[in-house]
Amino acid sequence: MKTTTSADIISLAKYILSPECKSIALLTGAGVSVASGIPDFRSPGGMYDTLRPDLITCHNEYERNLMKADPTYVVSWDIFQNNAFPYLEVRRPFILGTRNHQWKATIAHRFAELLHNQTNKLTRVYTQNIDGLDRQCDGIPSEMIVNVHGSIDQVSCEGCGQETMNYTDFCDAVSKNIKDIYNLQQQPSSSSSSTDNDAPKESSPVLCPNCNRPLMKPSTVLFGRSLPDEFWTRTQQDLPHLDLLIVAGTSLVVQPANSVVYNVPKNCRRVVINLHQVGEELGFEYYCTDDGSKQQQQQQQQQRDIFLQGTCDEIFLQLIQELDWLENIDIDLLPESSAELVLEAKEKV
Repeated sequence: MKTTTSADIISLAKYILSPECKSIALLTGAGVSVASGIPDFRSPGGMYDTLRPDLITCHNEYERNLMKADPTYVVSWDIFQNNAFPYLEVRRPFILGTRNHQWKATIAHRFAELLHNQTNKLTRVYTQNIDGLDRQCDGIPSEMIVNVHGSIDQVSCEGCGQETMNYTDFCDAVSKNIKDIYNLQQQPSSSSSSTDNDAPKESSPVLCPNCNRPLMKPSTVLFGRSLPDEFWTRTQQDLPHLDLLIVAGTSLVVQPANSVVYNVPKNCRRVVINLHQVGEELGFEYYCTDDGSKQQQQQQQQQRDIFLQGTCDEIFLQLIQELDWLENIDIDLLPESSAELVLEAKEKV
């Protein structure tokens, strides 16, 4: 396992600012949003790990057994096309929390904004996240953000494909019509800010105003459905010209989003920021730091793939410091844990 050194950060910062680096893209996953408080669905304790199919509204035992065998079925087209309740019930707190601006963009998100504002080298942010936090960064033009798996803060009908309900009206309908399964998991004497005691006891359909079918949902990609055309259009446009790809907070196991990393040019540098080393099966080859010798340093400079180990906020903050952009971060826009890291860094300056 290669561990992150200050030399790695310095080398990356120099390359970002160099004239050789003209086009930069980011591929991000759940790890960039962890500091905001949004749960990582795939990790232990996440939505899939704690799913309780017995509490979800099912039309038959077949649906319940599918979710017991594989929790991802709860957000699959196989179930949703006949029964929208499982999706809406598990997503209910996420949908309503997004409406209430419960979560804030992290240091990792703000790095992309700074990169664009300070260098004008940002080509695209490809985010696998559906949380919409990238769009809180007003300094990033909307066309530079590709929501690979859709976004929770936009709604459409899976039946007719129309965006016939605005987000506020949809959230009101979810609040009124969809039961809170997380409240059902609480002990009678317990209290949780994530539950809603005013939620209905049973779910009722949220109908599309256009086709009158119960298929309204956030514009996220269900398992079994195709990715947005924008993903394919943008990757064909962007990837052949990239000089640097930064991969952050993703396991790189989800296809076809992970195709980004092996469709960039062979001379494109690739940096992975994550708690654990990933991507070897996709062709990443990391160097190992040993004695810091001149020969090793030369090897490092020639190396295409770099692994920076740590949380996304920690590593991106180090990079922001090395780029001398620390004073450009507005602490008031950050979640508490991110703001604390920035304050601590500023006090040391």
